[in-house]
Amino acid sequence: MTTITPSPPAARPARASFTRLLRAEWTKFRTVRGWVIALCAAAVMFVLLSYLSAFESRYAEPSVPTGPGGEAVSDTYMFLHQTLTGDGTLTARVVALSGAYASPAPTSGNAFGTSARGGPDSQLDRGLAPWAKAGIILEPNTRQGTDYAAVMVTGSHGVRMQYNYTHDRPGLAGPVGPSSPRWLRLTRTGDLITSYDSTDGASWTKIGTVRLTGLPRTVQIGPFVTSPAYLPAGAAAPASSVATAAFDQVSARGDLARRSWTPDAITGSGYYPYESPARTWQERSPSAFTISGSGDVAPLVGDILSPQWAGASIVNGTIVALLSVIVLGTLYATSEYRRGLIRTTFTASPCRGRVLAAKAAVAGSLAFAAGAIATAIAEVITRHVLAANGSYLFPQSGPDLARVIIGTGLFLGLAAALAVALGMMLRRGAFTVAAGITLLVLPGILGSQSGNWLMRFAPTAAFAIQATLPRSSLVTSDYTPPNGYFPISPWVSLAVLAAYTAAALALAAWLLRTRDA
Repeated sequence: MTTITPSPPAARPARASFTRLLRAEWTKFRTVRGWVIALCAAAVMFVLLSYLSAFESRYAEPSVPTGPGGEAVSDTYMFLHQTLTGDGTLTARVVALSGAYASPAPTSGNAFGTSARGGPDSQLDRGLAPWAKAGIILEPNTRQGTDYAAVMVTGSHGVRMQYNYTHDRPGLAGPVGPSSPRWLRLTRTGDLITSYDSTDGASWTKIGTVRLTGLPRTVQIGPFVTSPAYLPAGAAAPASSVATAAFDQVSARGDLARRSWTPDAITGSGYYPYESPARTWQERSPSAFTISGSGDVAPLVGDILSPQWAGASIVNGTIVALLSVIVLGTLYATSEYRRGLIRTTFTASPCRGRVLAAKAAVAGSLAFAAGAIATAIAEVITRHVLAANGSYLFPQSGPDLARVIIGTGLFLGLAAALAVALGMMLRRGAFTVAAGITLLVLPGILGSQSGNWLMRFAPTAAFAIQATLPRSSLVTSDYTPPNGYFPISPWVSLAVLAAYTAAALALAAWLLRTRDA
């Protein structure tokens, strides 16, 4: 009699096995109605809290000028100007530059308080803003946001040539003073503007030449002074400041409509005080002036414009969603331990690492979808509400908006996977929730108060994925997380959280293999 040995069953591919695990874990999740409701509630709370946060923000900013490139700019300064037709040259010597700043809390409707009318005095704290500027400027007109080229001395950055708000070239280093004056010169040839500086008025060094395309034949040229918001050491908020400069040996060559100077306080931002021209300049002789000015000619950054970062509304909503995701991921991971069903799961699927991966994938995918959808809705609603409340909103490009939406979804998805890994390691809900909050929420609170290193290396670094505010090396500002600035780039910040999640999943997989269910 012939014995036939049956062939062993064909092994199922690992991919098919993992697909069944994913389907099984998805079925577990959707059949627990409370988890589905909690996930939907987290998305709703995200949108609702973002809306309420935006609704409560009623800080009305003034209109904001835009520069030649369409960027938001500060364009506030004191200007003595003449009309120049065609080519010409303006030369001036700056012999002194001093400054003062007021308390961040104003004592009247004026940002300085009543004591600041007319410039620095004994009731103000002495201090020169690093980017206080005094020099000569050429521009087509005195409208805010217009093209310009200027050469200037600064509080702490030496002589600079700057043009069109975002461009900067260095000149002579060091501070200006009676023992170290600086001669400055601007020369126009067509639409080419060339700047020079000198220590003695005899030997000149060229700083640079720029082309202001479309520059009209008739332009405004003259000395100017401005001083931006000043952040004193140890201060919690920037203060309005004023700078005073002494010019002499001011001389012009070219076709000038008249030989007298017209003072103009170029102003628009309500953050800086309005001063009448009569109070901010003094003519000591036909070629010597003392000018005081406040404001800035530079790109606009977020916290200088408003104490309320517009993106904070989205951040507030994210925090609530993050807490919900931590709790939901914890319950999803620990419920089988609590009910004793984990043995059944591991009996059906002996490869415990795959079970962990399937749970993390399901929880992460659902949190990603809910987070991305909620962020997209919240972005539309909050920007509309903030604009209706009078808050200025920095332009947001399509790629930036996509990054915030997708990145926030990934942030919440990785957080859910991390919570699952913690739950499989700790097995108890209360401990896991506490561990998740300690890792994902607490460092953000501590980091905003004590320093930026936590926001670089802790999982909460991932909040930087939502950063959209502009920053500039030409503006001294408080670039900190409470103001919407993070010490790490957006996608790198998400990689930090991904690294924590991967490490937690690897540790959880090892523990699952080495201990009893």
